[in-house]
Amino acid sequence: MYRILQLLTDTEIAECKRIAATAPFVDGRITNPHNTAKVNEQLHEPQAFQKSSQLLLQAFTRSEEFRDFAFPVFIAPPFLTRYRPGMKYGFHTDAAFLRSPQGELRSDLSCTVFLNDPESYEGGSLHVRYGDANLHFKLRAGEAIIYPSDTMHEVEPVTKGERLVAITFIQSRIQDPFRRNLLYDLNEVAALEGLNMSAENYTRMQFIQAQLLRYWGEKP
Repeated sequence: MYRILQLLTDTEIAECKRIAATAPFVDGRITNPHNTAKVNEQLHEPQAFQKSSQLLLQAFTRSEEFRDFAFPVFIAPPFLTRYRPGMKYGFHTDAAFLRSPQGELRSDLSCTVFLNDPESYEGGSLHVRYGDANLHFKLRAGEAIIYPSDTMHEVEPVTKGERLVAITFIQSRIQDPFRRNLLYDLNEVAALEGLNMSAENYTRMQFIQAQLLRYWGEKP
């Protein structure tokens, strides 16, 4: 249901931190004034937002692991959010549709990119509830977690230090999570075992991969 991947280089992490340190943040509810669960801050200055967003989009674009897992059609411009002591984001699911420069985007997958190492702040774990399971994530700087947007999740209160992350939302070419995960697993098997197959069977597997993507996939 989720995937953790190394997304940013040390240079990119440092640049995101530099932008965050020199640009103004505003109340995170500026994008949703009625959301009482949201107690954080987000980058709002247009030039700083544009610069950090482009940096992060380039990182997503070059990540083969991200493309293989998410089958992305559209990626919302990522934005930096900040949590200081006392800040949190209560349990919620992400909006089904979001406005973006490409038009309306359906949020199939949500993504959090961590920019501060976990030792630099206390609290602030991403808590995802999946059935009876409670999953907690507090990753290293530069690591990202991708998970379904319709899962209940929260950011636990920060009690010390600062939690700096980037957030984005992805519309997948494969909307159905069962089909998306199945096709991802099939592609992984083909990549790992393809060279051990006969040429005929490998060609047949490639045919199956292409046919499933053709019938399940959506055009941009």
